[in-house]
This record gives sequence, structure tokens and C-alpha cells, in this order.
Amino acid sequence: MQRTTLGRTGLSVSPIAFGTWQLGGDWGAFDEADAVAAIRTARDSGIDFFDTAQAYGFGASERLLGKALRTDLDQRRDEVVIATKGGVRRTATGRVRDSSPEFLRRGVEESLTCLGIDTIDLYQVHWPDPGTPFEDTAAALKDLVEQGKIKHVGVSNYTADQMAAFSEVLPVETLQPPYHLFRRTAEADILAYAKESDIGVLVYGPLAHGLLTGSMTASTTFAPDDWRSRNPAFRGEPFAKNLTVVDELAKLAADLEVTLPQLATAWTLAKPAVHVAIVGSRNAKHIADAVGAADVRLDADTLAQIEEITSHGVQIGGSSPEGPTAP
Repeated sequence: MQRTTLGRTGLSVSPIAFGTWQLGGDWGAFDEADAVAAIRTARDSGIDFFDTAQAYGFGASERLLGKALRTDLDQRRDEVVIATKGGVRRTATGRVRDSSPEFLRRGVEESLTCLGIDTIDLYQVHWPDPGTPFEDTAAALKDLVEQGKIKHVGVSNYTADQMAAFSEVLPVETLQPPYHLFRRTAEADILAYAKESDIGVLVYGPLAHGLLTGSMTASTTFAPDDWRSRNPAFRGEPFAKNLTVVDELAKLAADLEVTLPQLATAWTLAKPAVHVAIVGSRNAKHIADAVGAADVRLDADTLAQIEEITSHGVQIGGSSPEGPTAP
């Protein structure tokens, strides 16, 4: 697989990263053996960049990733890049944002233990926390870099202004925003700011949380413990309208002799500011297919066709610590 340099970090990584949100419980029950097989397939296919988070099951996802990559992490540590995220705290009434220095320090130690590693290659603040000054968060992470606990620092779901405030103390090295054909808010200013600042961009949700896999129909339903069951983007008129768009995109993909997931993922990678697309699945076959997106090149005419097709769709939101419908 080709390589890409993740912005100012200087890290050379695969342009497809394996994401582990689906292994933390928010997407319903799953078979652990299947999940391990998917992770191993990703690694064997050339993926060396793995993204997880403390909030994905509060240790569950990190532990599973560490288990699946144990041999690599113990014997070939410099060949695998591990990214995790912190700053979301579990309470008796739900999850809240907490990027306070105290919570982040504790979270880094817990992530190191769950993953079974001595240093985190990339540590990202999961969500901006309005209750903690960005300068305080940045200062705490700068201290952890100096201690050798983490190597690089990034943010997720931040605006351009928030990144600028953070960078006054510690330069933001990476950004992880939601970005797919049905969610393009990052195009307003975030991607431009990242490109100008040489910030490495790893986008999440390139397949619109399953919508762009082509496997959904108007009768598709989700288990009660799957966050999509509570999101209006996956029911009613918006869902039906976007499924029509998906059908048209699938036809275009077939004409190009690629799969729909490959087309959707390659579209994100075609953006000049984007370095990496995060793809997650509990199915090894889906991961093997996703790897092919790294080799798909979309010319100007194809990109224009995609724009025309998706102009008839409905932009959707995603999930947040406070609930599944926040933008």
C-alpha cells in the first residue's frame, strides 16, 4: 500500500486507517473473534495506522485492539502507529466532555494500560470541552509529550478557531473531523485551515456510518443498542432520499469497476487537505475491500459526476458524547 505523511507529525502511515468505534458497544453486540479477524486482516493488508478512543467502551475497544495487535506491538512496535483519544468521561447520567488536565493525565495512563504499550504515537482530544480553557488542555498534553507518554498531539471535532486557541500553547499536529458525502461541514473552513497549517487530517465516517456501503434499504432497522436507531438520518424521508442517491453512486462505482465503499472512501482521499480515511468494520471482508480505496484515482469528470449525484441528497449529522443527533 502507498504511504502518506501525516502533516507536521512526519509520521509515514497508510492512507487507510482502521477505526475501532464499532468495537466499544455503541454499534450493538458483536463476536470478538470476528473483530480480531477484521483487525488482523487490516494489518495483513498493509494498514499500519489504528485509531481508537478511551470512550469506545471505556477501555473495551483499546483492550481488544491491543489483544489483536499484541505480536506487532511487542515485536515490531515501530511498524505500527497507534492513535487514541481522550477527554470524554462517563457519569451516572451519561457521558460528558472533560478535557481538564487531571482527567487527561489519568486517561493517558489508562489508555497505555489497556493497549499494553509504553507510548501513544498520537493522542487526540476527542471533543472540545467548553468547561476547560484550550490553553490548559494543551499545556497538560505538552507535559505528557515531554514525559514521553505520547509522541504527537491532535484534536478531533474542533473548529478552526478552537485549533488556533489550542495551538497558542502547543501546535495542533492532526485533526480528526467527520467527513463524507452526506456530511461536508468541514469544507467551510476546517480543511482549509488544516492545509494552511500543515495539520494532518484523518477523517472519520467516510462511509456515512454504513449508508455508503450500499447494504441498506428502506426497510433496514437497527438494534436498540445501536446509536443509529436513535438518529433521524437513518429513518423517514431523509433516509429514503439518501438511499436513492446511494443507488446512483453505486451505478457510477460499477461503471468505474470499483465498489461503492471504495468510491466513497477514495472521494475523501481526493481532497487535498485529507491524508487518511478511517474505516472500521467487524467484518474482515469489508476491511479487505476498503483497502482497495487507496489505489482508486478519481479524475475531474468523475468528481463532477459525484457532485451532481449527491446534490440531490440530504446532509446529515452524527453522534456526540451528549447523544446521537448532534451535528
